[in-house]
Amino acid sequence: MQHVKVPQDRIGVVIGDGGSTMREIESRAEVRLDIDSESGSVAVDTVGDPVKGMVAPDIVRAIGRGFKPEAALSLLDNDMRMFDLIDIAQATRNKNDMKRQKGRLIGENGRTRELMEELSGAHVVIYGSTLGVIGQPEEVETVRRAAGMILDGAPHGAVYSFLERKHNELTGGPQLSGGNDF
Repeated sequence: MQHVKVPQDRIGVVIGDGGSTMREIESRAEVRLDIDSESGSVAVDTVGDPVKGMVAPDIVRAIGRGFKPEAALSLLDNDMRMFDLIDIAQATRNKNDMKRQKGRLIGENGRTRELMEELSGAHVVIYGSTLGVIGQPEEVETVRRAAGMILDGAPHGAVYSFLERKHNELTGGPQLSGGNDF
């Protein structure tokens, strides 16, 4: 049995409307969830396929870090899909720096986060002091590198060019734009 701590404001999402999300996680991941909505602690007990059961804590953790349940459940879609968290706090000195870095990662009207998602193919969520990623290993690595560039102070244009280059490598497709007109 594993225990996952979920922020208070996300417990309701883990449970879902009338328990629907909790039941879906339990049936698809073949586990039993025991949710303490007071403390935010979720006990995950495998009752079926142990391989699926190993993914369940990450599903709960991902929902707790701001992902929609459908995106978190996509971790069961194939063995290679993974969930990764980047701690933004490690790259910041104080509260104001944290706010600034989160703003840079999100971008104007959410555009930078959106581009990370579109061009990598991964799901990307920024919640609290973390950036969460769900995707195939190469998609997750692309987002991790792009986020690292932004946190290191790289200009957004350079990050967008990197994302577009990686997108073309991953898809073998043409460039999405004629230049840096994001």
